[in-house]
Amino acid sequence: MHAQPGDWLVVKGVRLDLPEQRGRIVATGKPDGSPPFTVRWLADDRVTTVFPGSDAIVLTETEIAEQDRKERSRFERLRALRRAKRGAHDART
Repeated sequence: MHAQPGDWLVVKGVRLDLPEQRGRIVATGKPDGSPPFTVRWLADDRVTTVFPGSDAIVLTETEIAEQDRKERSRFERLRALRRAKRGAHDART
C-alpha cells in the first residue's frame, strides 16, 4: 500500500454497526509512500499514526469524490423507490 499526502485512508467497518472511517493522509512513513501513515481523521479531527490493515484502502481525491457521487446516487434511487412504495400504499388505503 502506497499513498501521498492529501490522499484518503478509508478503513471499512468490519460489522454493519461500524461505519467506515475516513482520514486525510498528512504524511507517509517513508519516501516511497509506504506506511505508517499520519492521518487526520474526518470524524473528530484527531491525528494518529496508522499501520493500515487489510480492511483499509487508499483513495485519491478524485477516487473518493467518485465514490461519494456513486453513494449519493444509490441513496437517491433508494429514496425514490421508498417514496414510490409509500405512494402506492397510500393510494390503496
